[in-house]
Amino acid sequence: MASDFKAIPLIDVGPLVEKIDDPNMANDAALLEVVRMLDDACKEAGFFYVKGHGIAESLMKEVRDVTRKFFHLPYEEKLKIKMTPESGYRGYQRIGENVTKGKPDMHEAIDCYTPIRPGKYGDLAKPMEGSNLWPENPSNFEALLENYINLCRDLSRKIMRGIALALGGAIDVFEGETAGDPFWVLRLIGYPVDIPEEQRTDTGCGAHTDYGLLTLVNQDDDICALEVQNCSGEWIYATPIPGTFVCNIGDMLKVWSNGIYQPTLHRVVNNSPRYRVSVAFFYESNFDAAIEPVEFCREKTGGAAKYEKVVYGEHLVKKVLTNFVM
Repeated sequence: MASDFKAIPLIDVGPLVEKIDDPNMANDAALLEVVRMLDDACKEAGFFYVKGHGIAESLMKEVRDVTRKFFHLPYEEKLKIKMTPESGYRGYQRIGENVTKGKPDMHEAIDCYTPIRPGKYGDLAKPMEGSNLWPENPSNFEALLENYINLCRDLSRKIMRGIALALGGAIDVFEGETAGDPFWVLRLIGYPVDIPEEQRTDTGCGAHTDYGLLTLVNQDDDICALEVQNCSGEWIYATPIPGTFVCNIGDMLKVWSNGIYQPTLHRVVNNSPRYRVSVAFFYESNFDAAIEPVEFCREKTGGAAKYEKVVYGEHLVKKVLTNFVM
């Protein structure tokens, strides 16, 4: 459970990023200090900023810029990649199509998922089979985003290795059947300001927790909008820090750790007079992984499993099928 935190911790993950794949570095003091900080952050806030992550700030900005260019295109152009059930729920969604707890969100977005070929997971993934819909304009969109996704995947894998150590597990405990073939989700989100009064609500994105293991948020540098709730019910701004990702843990990590780490409610309220862009990368377990409290985490929490087994793909499909009004 999140504490009564007043600020989100900042972690320089440089030593972890540089050394976590070196088997001789398991006892490196700088790396272990990062692991300790990850443990504290996951227990206290469920959120943390990371710097020293190795992804160029210029690339992070370029991703936001190309996203903003797409959202500023005419509506007819954006509809060329419109999300539909036939597209496996990939593509563009207009303002109000995404719904959180029954309330339309005041944002537009492009949703991208790990491509799923027909039949790969049997009936489990049938509603989400397909490939991503990339816009032709801007022309560098697809190449830029695919490179960015690969970098975010690798960074997330390394952070999850650090979290494995923080929980007291083997460094590769999240790999193999749990997240050796991690499913990923990318949401490119725009928060407009010129929404007609009859359509507008006060929330860019309603309060929620994320579904998977770890989220990396690349947000505009100069607009405060992302808010995180502490245990007293106060909403704390995730104030932008240029060059950092805002990271948070998700539902699958809660189940796997038997509640040692808890995801934290967060929302977006864009009161800025300017259009805001946020690019969220979600690092998940294997699509068909059956996630349940792992034995060594159960031992730390009284021995009994606090959560029932969850098949990640079932969890995601259920959410996706109820998240949109089309």
